[in-house]
Amino acid sequence: MHFISEELENYTAQHSENEPELLAQLNRETHQKILQPRMLSGHLQGRVLSMLSKLIHPESILEIGTYTGYATLCLAEGLKQNGTLDTIDNNEELYDFQRKYFDKSEWATQINQHLGNALEIIPTLNRKFDLVFIDADKENYINYYEMIVPLMNRGGVIISDNVLWSGKVLEELKPNDKSTKVLLEYNRLLKEDPRVETVLLPIRDGLTVSRVV
Repeated sequence: MHFISEELENYTAQHSENEPELLAQLNRETHQKILQPRMLSGHLQGRVLSMLSKLIHPESILEIGTYTGYATLCLAEGLKQNGTLDTIDNNEELYDFQRKYFDKSEWATQINQHLGNALEIIPTLNRKFDLVFIDADKENYINYYEMIVPLMNRGGVIISDNVLWSGKVLEELKPNDKSTKVLLEYNRLLKEDPRVETVLLPIRDGLTVSRVV
């Protein structure tokens, strides 16, 4: 769903930083070989993630939902020299695809892949985070958030993707639509939670930036 015209979206992308060549290759191969390529962050959102990461300059990043690793590499651009990025996904079929591109990047040794249930894996990481990106199953967004907030360093940032859910957050809620129901609750939680300050950006499918106070 386009919240602004496609022409205007293209203009914003054209007047933002260019997509790095490695990410352009990943973008192309994802569209050629992988199901649901619209899940990929893409050029504009990728540059937003990169910019936020560079501004934060994190030592520790957590990503929940790897898909083909596009956003992972965007976030890695801001890592400190000795920093680490832990990314979690439950789709083992994409593991080797992700690793191929991670190994082509300059952050190959800093990116740690984890395969399985994020709610089970996160407590085993034994670290605090400066930056977290949530882009996984919507029904668990609140569960991920509640687990992550106590693990954030003060001033750390949580970025949440797909919070506008193709505009469904403005439509009448269907009785069996659990994902939209959870996202409505999640958006309300981020707005009202005194532990964070939040801004919801109408970028692509909605991107919320929440800073831990």
